[in-house]
Amino acid sequence: MEAQPELPSTEVDTEMEVEDDQIPPSNSKDPPPILRLDQSVVNRIAAGEVIQRPVSAVKELVENSLDAGSTSISVVVKDGGLKLIQVSDDGHGIRKEDMSILCERHTTSKLSKFEDLQSIKSMGFRGEALASMTYVGHVTVTTITKGQLHGYRATYRDGVMEDEPKACAAVKGTQIMIENLFYNMAARRKTLQNSADDYPKIVDLISRFAIHHTDVSFSCRKHGAARADVHSVATPSRLDAIRSVYGVSVARNLVKIDASDNDPSNSVFEMDGFISNANYIAKKITMVLFINDRLVDCGALKRAIERGIDDVLLVSLSDACGKVSLLNQEIIIEKIQSVVELKLRSSNESRIFQEQTMDPSSSSPLATSQDSQKDPSKSGIKSQKTPVHKMIRTDSLDPAGRLHAYLQIKPSNNPERSSCLTSVRSSIRQRRNPKETADLTSIQELINEFDSTCHSGLLDTIRHCTYIGMADDVFALLQHNTNLYLANVINLSKELMYQQVLTRFAHFNAIQLSEPAPLSELLMLALKEEDVAAEDNENDDLKEKIADMNTSLLKQKAEMLEEYFSIYIDSNGNLSRLPVILDQYTPDMDHVPEFVLCLGNDIDWEDEKNCFQSISAALANFYAMHTPLLPNPSGDGSQFYKKGKSSSSIDGQGNSSKTTGNDTTEDEYENDLLSEAENAWAQREWSIQHVLFPSLRLFFKPPNAMATNGTFVQVASLEKLYRIFERC
Repeated sequence: MEAQPELPSTEVDTEMEVEDDQIPPSNSKDPPPILRLDQSVVNRIAAGEVIQRPVSAVKELVENSLDAGSTSISVVVKDGGLKLIQVSDDGHGIRKEDMSILCERHTTSKLSKFEDLQSIKSMGFRGEALASMTYVGHVTVTTITKGQLHGYRATYRDGVMEDEPKACAAVKGTQIMIENLFYNMAARRKTLQNSADDYPKIVDLISRFAIHHTDVSFSCRKHGAARADVHSVATPSRLDAIRSVYGVSVARNLVKIDASDNDPSNSVFEMDGFISNANYIAKKITMVLFINDRLVDCGALKRAIERGIDDVLLVSLSDACGKVSLLNQEIIIEKIQSVVELKLRSSNESRIFQEQTMDPSSSSPLATSQDSQKDPSKSGIKSQKTPVHKMIRTDSLDPAGRLHAYLQIKPSNNPERSSCLTSVRSSIRQRRNPKETADLTSIQELINEFDSTCHSGLLDTIRHCTYIGMADDVFALLQHNTNLYLANVINLSKELMYQQVLTRFAHFNAIQLSEPAPLSELLMLALKEEDVAAEDNENDDLKEKIADMNTSLLKQKAEMLEEYFSIYIDSNGNLSRLPVILDQYTPDMDHVPEFVLCLGNDIDWEDEKNCFQSISAALANFYAMHTPLLPNPSGDGSQFYKKGKSSSSIDGQGNSSKTTGNDTTEDEYENDLLSEAENAWAQREWSIQHVLFPSLRLFFKPPNAMATNGTFVQVASLEKLYRIFERC
């Protein structure tokens, strides 16, 4: 008898001997005889259906451990589960008198009669999983129940316990070990010969169990490995479980969703979980689904979500689990889909960006240089080993700050972050110096001045440095080759803005103010800030006269300011537009009054070159990345935001004492003011990292003066540090 082609999920590696007279001739039209299969063949076919892969066995064993009330489950795997699967738990264990029938088919502690199915809550109930494992592998069970002085161990094959249970030392719970899985199914074992295939599936399976069963600790590791690939501890928070399994980047980009219906005529269900917001980007949808605490797959629900969503993470599961259909499925899925879409639409209104690597330009000489170093065979030069004290440990093409990896930064809701970092850097790269500049000799002379005084050493440092992070409110840490520098971001940004104003002269885009600002009011604000102590009416009258004079002057110069600098002042003396000097950057509007006063008082309107130079300098000072007016809340400045701030007094003996309002408790903060300050400082640091330094690399020409005026300070050199340590 010729063997029939094997089905994917049922296979029999056995030979059947049949008498010759039972085999009809090949040309016979009589039907073939129906034979009763041997029971061992039946059992192995059934086992192949239940245990299709090693991950299937792991799932069954873990669910048994959960049914046993375990609070800790450990999985050890060897060769992808073909050589060894070991699942240990601290559940209630198995009684000695039950061990003899433990691995027989259809033996279970989950139900005793058919009606029990209506209220069953356990993961399994048919009593087939352990029996199936004994038909395709060697199973050993070690268990101990509460109150026993020792445990028992027994081995099983083909559904039968081979010997009486033997007393042994054991820890609380049960350990089930399966060795040589599919040893008697050559075809199945051959398809699984790449043992690496199933281990990632097992890790993924345990990860999904861990984020749902948060009251249970899970671990999963390879046999002989010191570190677990999954390690979660029991926690009351599902979000904490997700963070421990999938990482911080996933957990911080999740939003909670809830859906329910209590209409018996339609559907009765409750659903809760998490879904990723617009900040989370993934290559494919990952859906993790539990129904009644069972890990399952619902294809209809997954397809409904996929139709309208690109990147979703739901607390649910898609493979290595049973497929289900729901009563009133269409109604339930429609409700869940509408809730998901509504939640995503609301979360898409704002996005938060942490860091992202800039794609190196193919035309960049630095990229070419690095490529040739990576592949010395292309240039024909034999690669040489770089001495340790000259090794560069950062990449200048990566603008993301390395210091931020060690800081916990609160996400900001500032709308300025709503642009994608990729588009920010793309627009910066594309916005090169305009070729069509105004044909004015004075502008060309001013541009030539900073071109001719460019410091070549600093230029190389700026072009090829790595931004590490902010050392304090003013200085940023930069690495260039093996040197570490402090760079004054206020000086750098002011000089960059000045050069960009002259380079983009008469070719600006505009920032439209939400509401026109009256020049007279802005000038009065600036004048009062200059003379805070003065309170007499005579000085106020003088300030009003100065404000009126400057308003009239700026209204007269409005046409020139708009044409050359995109500063729009209407006929009523209202400021309504400002220039875009750096793409994706908006200056601190708290400095507008100071800027307007500078335009009125400090500009030489008679000489063309001096006029353009002084307006450019005023714009540069306005757009420079100054520290916000509110103190930095992350340092000592946090004291500023405490309610009922203490006031110091000095007693007669010269001792200082502090008094605090009785109505406030210690460490209460002005939350609105604190939130405003946090947003302002976070926005500044984001702009420094993602706008300022990429622009410096592309456009900036550092003047010679910056080498000596403290803008750049070298704080460390790797070669010198090595010499110091060698002497020590």
